[in-house]
Amino acid sequence: MIDIHLTDQPLSTPKCQEFVTTDEAGGISIFVGTVRNQTKGKTVLRLEFEAYKPMAVSEMTKIANQIKSNWPAHRVSIHHRVGTLQIGEIAVIIAVSCAHRNAAFEACQFAIDTLKETVPIWKKEIFEDGDCWVAAHP
Repeated sequence: MIDIHLTDQPLSTPKCQEFVTTDEAGGISIFVGTVRNQTKGKTVLRLEFEAYKPMAVSEMTKIANQIKSNWPAHRVSIHHRVGTLQIGEIAVIIAVSCAHRNAAFEACQFAIDTLKETVPIWKKEIFEDGDCWVAAHP
């Protein structure tokens, strides 16, 4: 089972964890990406995310299906936020459940790394002295 969500509303880590929880899973790995207050020594005021939604959802689904094909994952949840986010807000949540922890860790890392490389979601950092669009690579 997979759960893909792209929204301008706040994300819920408990909701993602609840989705991936199953009696077959001995390991659940959850990655939560939040807005930090600095980048390369510059103070960040907020972030703005934009996405090409149909393609973004398609690519996120593809990542979840790759996880299901390459790891013994029971369930995968990938949620990403768009719009303006303040410091400390959650931008992305990835949750994966597997029978064992190592597979869950590996699959979760694959998901965030691949998402940043392939999903058409763009990030703009707003600083005290201006702004810039940044590559969404880890």
